[in-house]
Amino acid sequence: MSTDTTNAPEKSSKRRFVLLAITAVFLLAGAAYAAYYVLVLSGRAETDNAYVGGNLVTVSSQVAGSVTDITADETQMVQAGSEIIKLDTADAQVALNQAEAKLASVVRQQRERYTNAEQFDAQVEQRKVELKAAQDDLARRLPLAADHTVSGEDIAHARRAVETARAALDVVQKQGQAARVGLTGVAVAQHPYVQAAKADYVAAWLAARRNAIVAPVSGYVAKRSVQVGSRVTPGAPLLTIVPLDQLWVEANFKESELRDIRIGQPATIEADIYGGKVTFHGKVVGLAAGTGSAFSLLPAQNASGNWIKVVQRVPVRIALDPKELAAHPLRVGLSATATVDIKQQGSGALGTAPVAPQHYSTTALNQPLDQAKAATDAIVAKNLVN
Repeated sequence: MSTDTTNAPEKSSKRRFVLLAITAVFLLAGAAYAAYYVLVLSGRAETDNAYVGGNLVTVSSQVAGSVTDITADETQMVQAGSEIIKLDTADAQVALNQAEAKLASVVRQQRERYTNAEQFDAQVEQRKVELKAAQDDLARRLPLAADHTVSGEDIAHARRAVETARAALDVVQKQGQAARVGLTGVAVAQHPYVQAAKADYVAAWLAARRNAIVAPVSGYVAKRSVQVGSRVTPGAPLLTIVPLDQLWVEANFKESELRDIRIGQPATIEADIYGGKVTFHGKVVGLAAGTGSAFSLLPAQNASGNWIKVVQRVPVRIALDPKELAAHPLRVGLSATATVDIKQQGSGALGTAPVAPQHYSTTALNQPLDQAKAATDAIVAKNLVN
């Protein structure tokens, strides 16, 4: 009994110490979390509703034709300007030959028109000579009419001859003017009809070259829907190219988290494909102009029926560091966790005129039109030779 009585106070003291220690641990943990929240968590906005986005470049044909060759397949890398699809060239070659024949025919027709206009000049001179002869004949007969050497009937015939010659001259002059209406001030090679035929030839020349479909950008082929033998039409999607060096992250933050997010704030990204082993660095480049539901195919109708408030999310675009992206490639659509440092002030929630706007362009589709123009000039010169 004495032993139990002696140990009771000791056990009670130990229990009290343990409880105090546990309480102290919880208090310290709470204080540590409060300090962590104030110093760290309150200075950042984080969401795991983030996905990798990128440009999906759809390749389509500019002309109609049948596919004869496909030199790139899904998952393969292609370079900008490389030929990836080839169409049958027979129809385009026939059309080019027809355009060449039409251009040559138009040039020869215009030469004929110019020659006809020159013929009217000769006819005008001829009519002038005939009028002068009729006038001289009348002038010789008038003095003879006074002494009745020449009858009045002969004088009347001479006057009618003058009038007929003058009328014939007027007709020829007007015909010459009409012939020159479409010719004056322009050479055969610069005539509008010739220029129109040259444009048709250039169009046919371009169509013939566009039977070779090239990659507009460098990237990886995805979603190939075209097959050998298919008949394609202009504008129909054939395949998609994804340039993996032009990726970003779309982080969908809750509307309550947007208060302190500003353009230009630094951000860190952890992609699920690499986990915590790789951290991407970027910055906020813009906030969407509306929530995701506002641009959905079937927007919510909140003004009808029973209504339940749903927290909306707004896409925030985060640009990635190109060097980090090259070292650790990503794919479009991958999941990620985005963290934005909201302690930084940034430039504002709405972007103004950007200092360096994103610019996309390609020169792969450019055609050497100088070659086509040189070909038309050669056809014109060939058909201008007498």
